[in-house]
Amino acid sequence: MLRSLTIRNFVIVEALDVEWAAGFTVLTGETGAGKSILLDALGLLLGDRFEQRQLRPGAERAELSATFDIGRLRGVRAWLAAEALDADGELVLRRVCDAQGRSRAWINGHPATIAQLATLGAQLLDLHGQHAHQALAGAEAQRQLLDEFGGASAVARDVALAWRAWRDAVARRDNAATAAEATARERDEVRERHRELAALALGADEWNELAATQRRLANAARLIDATTEAERALTDDDDALSPRLARIIQRLRQASADDPALSELTRLLEPAAIQLDEASRALRDYRRRLDLEPSELDRVEQRLSAIHDLARKHRVKPEALHALEQTLAARLAELADVADARALAQAASDAAKNYDALATTLTAKRTAAAKTLTRRVTATMKELAMTGGRFEAVLESLSEPASFGRESVAFRIATHPRQEPGPLSRVASGGELSRVALAIQVAASEVGNVPTLVFDEVDTGIGGAVAATVGRMLQVLGERRQVLCVTHLPQVAAHADQQFRVMKSGDRTQVTTALSSVDGDARVDELARMLAGTEITTKTRAHARELYERHRRKD
Repeated sequence: MLRSLTIRNFVIVEALDVEWAAGFTVLTGETGAGKSILLDALGLLLGDRFEQRQLRPGAERAELSATFDIGRLRGVRAWLAAEALDADGELVLRRVCDAQGRSRAWINGHPATIAQLATLGAQLLDLHGQHAHQALAGAEAQRQLLDEFGGASAVARDVALAWRAWRDAVARRDNAATAAEATARERDEVRERHRELAALALGADEWNELAATQRRLANAARLIDATTEAERALTDDDDALSPRLARIIQRLRQASADDPALSELTRLLEPAAIQLDEASRALRDYRRRLDLEPSELDRVEQRLSAIHDLARKHRVKPEALHALEQTLAARLAELADVADARALAQAASDAAKNYDALATTLTAKRTAAAKTLTRRVTATMKELAMTGGRFEAVLESLSEPASFGRESVAFRIATHPRQEPGPLSRVASGGELSRVALAIQVAASEVGNVPTLVFDEVDTGIGGAVAATVGRMLQVLGERRQVLCVTHLPQVAAHADQQFRVMKSGDRTQVTTALSSVDGDARVDELARMLAGTEITTKTRAHARELYERHRRKD
């Protein structure tokens, strides 16, 4: 619900701060005082277009902000989270419009677009009046209201999901049929390529291992010569290192008998002798392995040649052949699924049957709800001085099934007996539209989702007992929603839980609007002014007090 509204330099308002309460609130004041300006400010905060004439004369910019309590509005919180505009139970909207016609907006301190304000506003507030009947004029809003009223919202969501699933299944079926020949050619080509790679049976890292082996074996002769020469130098030549070092160590051992200091040098040389012996044995083992694998080089080179030829054929690097085989295998599986025309056709048929069943249920619920809503709203219109008028919630069959069902929903009204029912926005005047909106909201008050309802000119053309009926209806509506209403009728205002008086002051050069909350005797005085105008008598004040005591909500 709306918690607060702040206005700066908007039309004739220089500065205004309003705290709103739950229940039913009225705005009263003399004609031209600026009551509807507050509603226009709300409209701008909820996505209306800014016009430069709305800027207060002499001001550089207008600033508007509103705070909403959204603790119980799960849909709003989910939308904010999806848009990365989260809030902890509170929502702050702000808009700044300057003299150059530029406009900027923020949601919870984050820059926002006007489209985002409008989307959010549709979930926060319904504005009904001569220039603001967006909530009831749209086909989608009318359809959603009827579905909520008839308890069909869940079925409507299921229908939308079923419709998308059906369309997706039909698209897969049709695409497969259109591309059947191309799919068959691709499948044959992929199958042949995969067969060649599978026959090669290349391991994941086999190419690199074979290349290393080939380099080693291809240089076997040079490696044998190098290791043989090294081994001779270590052990076999007359002056080989190993025997020479052994003789040196032996002589030092003998000499250490005369000088023990030589024992330390002997110990330093002994590990070297051991390492020379181990190196000689390792060289013999290495050369023996090379001597035992003379045919391995042929085998490795033949394998490398086969891999290289296949890689060139498939235009990839040899080391990429293994991954290509896996990719082709996955594609073969996909093409097998696509090629199953019978299964795709059956899936489309099943999806269509599921949609039809759900859509049939939805149509039945809407038909019953339309009859009930038509009866209730028409009866309420008569209570609101629209005798002879009638309301119709009409279901019109569509030529093609849609995501929202097999029928559209249209609200139509006739304002007198001889008039054919027509669209709300075309048939009703501002006051009539506002009263029809009230009748619909009263009828659907138990199922509505928008937390705040605003009515402007709801009392146009009525008075007396009808005005009291309007006040009573708004009071009852205020038990379930927050209701704001601009009114000139004391019979309506007396039913309110909260009343603000809007006053205009100034001279020819500068005019400003102020607003004050009235309660107790001040409220009785304001009701008396509404009853009698400027000349308020004791009798008028007594009448106002009686009106207030009779109609105010009893604690």
